[in-house]
Amino acid sequence: MSKELKLKTRRREKAKLRIRSRISGTELRPRVTVFKSNKYFYAQAIDDVKGVTLAYADGSKLGVKPNREGVKVVAKALADALKAAKIETVVFDRNGYLYHGVIASFADALRENGISL
Repeated sequence: MSKELKLKTRRREKAKLRIRSRISGTELRPRVTVFKSNKYFYAQAIDDVKGVTLAYADGSKLGVKPNREGVKVVAKALADALKAAKIETVVFDRNGYLYHGVIASFADALRENGISL
């Protein structure tokens, strides 16, 4: 692993810990966390009190790329799953990623589909 990649990974892990120390999900207001790789984008809604996943959306199963247009499809799928579980409000966990590009597009698409962050 290159030095630059180690620094980038360490920065993301530190940001992830800072974020998780401040937010937590409940049954009525779950934590929506995201993960992105070079090939796929995943999102899930978690109840941290019980430690269970309430809803999820998998970009690999939907057949979309992790770009701004692809994450809108993932956000729509997650919003539909949340609405089926009768959840309208969530806490957004960007999982250490910077809030721009794909992550911001995902959050905006969730808002457009009726989920308040």
